[in-house]
Amino acid sequence: MAESKQDDDAVLIEFLSSLMDYTPTIPDELAEYYLSKSGFQCPDVRIIRMVSIATQKFIAEIASDAFQLCKARQSAVNKEKRDKQQKDKSLVLTTEDLSMALREYGVNMKRQEYFADNPSAGTNPTSKDE
Repeated sequence: MAESKQDDDAVLIEFLSSLMDYTPTIPDELAEYYLSKSGFQCPDVRIIRMVSIATQKFIAEIASDAFQLCKARQSAVNKEKRDKQQKDKSLVLTTEDLSMALREYGVNMKRQEYFADNPSAGTNPTSKDE
């Protein structure tokens, strides 16, 4: 039992030392900023990098799930459109795909309502002087 604890301690020490050489995708400054906004203060860079790695994994899982939902949605397209899609095999990730993936993780995303007086609202206005 004592030997197992020493092995665990050795693995932990090795992992923590490897964090000093690893540069996460999410910069330390960004992770530290959001951690401080939530009230977490820690001078140890290794802890902040562990949070960055966990965040990176979380985002990667959401992106992967959204991608799977996107592929499933586009494979369900009726046969007429499927023939046209054979030429263009690019996948289009929609907000609905992302929203469904986030919902699986307990994050509810709502699109902001958009109101327009006329169909050209929100486009570049053309000058009447021209």
